[in-house]
Amino acid sequence: MPLFPRSTLEMKLEEPAAFNRFTHSLAETAIVTGIAIRLYRALVLSRPDGGWVYWGVVWSVGTIFFLGMLTAHLAHYPKRRWVWRAPVFATVTVAAEMAVSLLLIALGRERWGSVRAEWSDWPGMAANALLYRGLTVCAWALVLAGAVWIVRRYLLR
Repeated sequence: MPLFPRSTLEMKLEEPAAFNRFTHSLAETAIVTGIAIRLYRALVLSRPDGGWVYWGVVWSVGTIFFLGMLTAHLAHYPKRRWVWRAPVFATVTVAAEMAVSLLLIALGRERWGSVRAEWSDWPGMAANALLYRGLTVCAWALVLAGAVWIVRRYLLR
């Protein structure tokens, strides 16, 4: 059996059934990812005195979680379906993030830079999140597709 099958019907993975079912659903995976990312962001920004090592570590942990969830979802589908699944994943993730952001603004806990976010800041936050998440997701999907192509072309011969 190849490591990267051309059809998902060929895959035989030993994953926990609940996690497997969860990562098959684009909506569920993206919504949980968006909620977790926004709450993690709120928690991280509540400590303003962190140094550059602190910010590097927390940014890395958030990015690894985000890209790990994307990878876990895309792993169930062939590359040709990633073309629409990756951008939709980013869009749904940002929608969930912005819903949590609205709640945090209402509670007075959302940060926009070094100050508390206001309702008027929300559209800019949404556009910023969509831009960065979208670019990150598309770039990561291209990296994954390249890795799959290299493995299929050179390593599995």
